[in-house]
Amino acid sequence: MRPTTGLLLLFALLMGLAFPAAAQPRHGIAMHGEPALPAGFDHLPYADPAARKGGRLVFGVQGTFDTLNTFSVRGIAASGIVPPLGLVTQALMARSYDEPFSLYGLLAESIETPDDRSWVVFRLNPKARFSDGKPVTSADVLFTWDLLKTKGKPTFRSWYSKVAKAEAPDERTVRFDLTGANDRELPLILALMPILAKHTTDAARFEETNLTPPVGSGPYVVAEVKPGESITFRRNPDYWGRDLAISRGLYNPDEIRFDYYRDGNTLFEAFRGGLYDVRTEDSPTRWTGQYDFPLVQQGKVVRDPIPIRTPKGMNAFVFNTRKPLFADVRVREAIAGLFDFDWVNRNLFQGLYARTSSFFEGSELASTGVPASAHERELLAPFPGVVRPAILDGTWRPAASDGSGRDREQARHALDLLAQAGWQLVDGELRDRQGRPFAFEFLAASRVQERLALNFSQALSRIGIRLKVRLVDDVQYWRRLQAFDFDMIQFAWGASPSPGNEQYGRWTAKAADRQGSLNYAGVREPAGEAAIDAMLAARSRQDFVDAVRTLDRILLSGFYVVPLFNQPAQWIARKTSVQRPERTALFGFQPEVLWRTDP
Repeated sequence: MRPTTGLLLLFALLMGLAFPAAAQPRHGIAMHGEPALPAGFDHLPYADPAARKGGRLVFGVQGTFDTLNTFSVRGIAASGIVPPLGLVTQALMARSYDEPFSLYGLLAESIETPDDRSWVVFRLNPKARFSDGKPVTSADVLFTWDLLKTKGKPTFRSWYSKVAKAEAPDERTVRFDLTGANDRELPLILALMPILAKHTTDAARFEETNLTPPVGSGPYVVAEVKPGESITFRRNPDYWGRDLAISRGLYNPDEIRFDYYRDGNTLFEAFRGGLYDVRTEDSPTRWTGQYDFPLVQQGKVVRDPIPIRTPKGMNAFVFNTRKPLFADVRVREAIAGLFDFDWVNRNLFQGLYARTSSFFEGSELASTGVPASAHERELLAPFPGVVRPAILDGTWRPAASDGSGRDREQARHALDLLAQAGWQLVDGELRDRQGRPFAFEFLAASRVQERLALNFSQALSRIGIRLKVRLVDDVQYWRRLQAFDFDMIQFAWGASPSPGNEQYGRWTAKAADRQGSLNYAGVREPAGEAAIDAMLAARSRQDFVDAVRTLDRILLSGFYVVPLFNQPAQWIARKTSVQRPERTALFGFQPEVLWRTDP
């Protein structure tokens, strides 16, 4: 070997040590580890590529809608247009709902990102087209990113503002510089960005409500709109992605319609009458006692419960801590302790529910019953006292009762806490030091919520608290929630096996001040924000689990909610002419896998 050749090889070796090999384009990406499906996979494991195509599938929805603009905080958007269902508007990549958080190519045929995830490159599929035949280009991606970052919903603005720089080297390549974000989930969040058609989107009027059918890249187009009543999607015969592995076996009907009903009882009666095809039940009373109607007796409708294998999340009564009445954690703890789960479950819900004790119930992410690890204690060290000792060591549980509905020990403990916070029982009414009564309003969106809140009102009245339950229509309810105009509501925050950036929109001070966010409780705890930062910076699954458990302990210690209950399965009912694959995804029921056996 000549000396110059040896020097060149040595120089190359040293350069390789200083500058690791560049990232390679991949067919998929996972939040932690590797995606389960290899390059060249045939179809998602919970989809049936042999599913029959054709027919119409009708879903029932409680509520209403007044816009097809799903990206603005204004108005109530129609169902189905954007991901996760994504009938019209698609993202760069799509989730496999059989994995905690893995994505595979859709509009983008590949993703490229280094180990530190400080940048990400998407390479668009050359076949990708909008429904009007125009190609999906990098200009559409950059246009969408900039528009959603400046005029989109709060979550979009928060996520996409973390990008330091975005550029398009060519019409099929987009590069996002994520320097300084320290957010390992951000490449996946960008991959899930729903891509808008630049040539048909009016940026100047983007924040307004409208009923103009959007031009998208998805398998369907909007065929008919009846504002507040129904929206119909019809298959696009020229859908560019019908042969992709990520699409095979999905989107089987020729037509999909969503019919809207103002209240839950009317929605159920419509199903009993055969007016729509598939129903997700949320009432144990109906599930156990009201599914004996004629269509069931005739074998035309079946109950199809699907076990829940993901975290069950938090279904709770939510305190609006923006209200001075709920500013003291002792007040919130006292009220939470008066919820008699055992009595409610037995008398209202046929004993079908289990008590919720974590924001990530039923998973390894839950902190309840598990003492804090050394890593968790390190994360909490800068915030002494923010987590209660019993919650830190895993022994805390929501207050239990004797199941009588009139537990005296519950009442006594609540009054002790309220006394510490300056409230006293005077002539049967709880009053503060100025003599003002303890009174607030519960905003209910359904008869089921109303009944549960009325029961809670009775429990509170035993210690002199006046709770007024107010049932409002769906439009008023969501408008008031967007403006945080309530004292207490019932709300359910879902949870996935891989929680991430969405937690910023639920538990941070910035979200508490931003109308339209999901921080209904008004949480402003710096320790919680630090835990979310640690969650998104975690490189190993164990560090990730520790960070999520830390967040769970912080939220539980703040008593921002009254934890309610969870159900063991998804209660699905469907017409027998509507079928699904035998295997279900990790995330449970997925409507896009369904097909009809009749015309």
